[in-house]
Amino acid sequence: MLKSTFLNPGDKVAIVSTARKITLAEIQDSLEILKSWGLVPVLGKTIGLEQDQFAGNDRERADDFQRMLDDDEIKAIWCARGGYGTVRIIDHLDFSKFIKNPKWIIGYSDISVLHSHLNNLGIASIHGPMPVDLHKCSREAIESFRQALFGKLNSVEIKGSKMNRTGEAKGQLVGGNLSILYSLCGSRSSLDTAGKILCIEDLDEYLYHLDRMLQNLKRNGYFEQLNGLIVGGMTKMHDNNIPFGKTALEIIEEVVKDYDFPVAYEFPFGHIEDNRTLLLGTEAELVVGEEQVKLSYI
Repeated sequence: MLKSTFLNPGDKVAIVSTARKITLAEIQDSLEILKSWGLVPVLGKTIGLEQDQFAGNDRERADDFQRMLDDDEIKAIWCARGGYGTVRIIDHLDFSKFIKNPKWIIGYSDISVLHSHLNNLGIASIHGPMPVDLHKCSREAIESFRQALFGKLNSVEIKGSKMNRTGEAKGQLVGGNLSILYSLCGSRSSLDTAGKILCIEDLDEYLYHLDRMLQNLKRNGYFEQLNGLIVGGMTKMHDNNIPFGKTALEIIEEVVKDYDFPVAYEFPFGHIEDNRTLLLGTEAELVVGEEQVKLSYI
């Protein structure tokens, strides 16, 4: 797995939107945080651009991202926001130059399309807050992000959940937004989870659909050779008038009950204020206890 060089003060960070439209005003506070760390934000043409709900049409978004991929002065690409739309441009991107000299691709939610695709190319990426919400995150999440950018993120320790399935696991950290992983099944961006530690989170889904997505991953073999599972925020879940009968975490628990890998629930990442940064594609060690969980990067 190829890792990009971590950032240094003075490095240029591209700000682009691969999905939903966004204005400069919406991200200005987060850009000020980036500047306070000595980094230099470089705005892409998609910031302020719009076509319906998107930050410009598919070609405009793909071209903007491609320019930043190919620009040697850009040391990282920070996706401005999620929403929907990255999957519409992924097959228009040429990663041939990028593979020879990779840089960090940063974001979460809809940006899981890029994370999954990059993992198949053998390139690590950063799952973390985006300009649209970094300034709204907890102090712990902001510090986690800073440490990740500068190569100082070594581990995360949190209090254990009563639902945890204890154990230890080592493997490459992969994953992201469950809805995105589900949508990529069968494509060339679909994840290979064998021997890895899978992270999942989601937002604004019906409980029955959460079950449907997990059943799909199960039938696609995502859990067969998995070494460990980390469950982040399952935020703003919905139910029908006739209740599904289980919470989001209980649905996950039922789907993976026949496997023996450790499971850490309620890990701080995803669509939550305490959205800690994860180094995807990096070798990691997960120690899950009833009282404490520790994720360390090897």
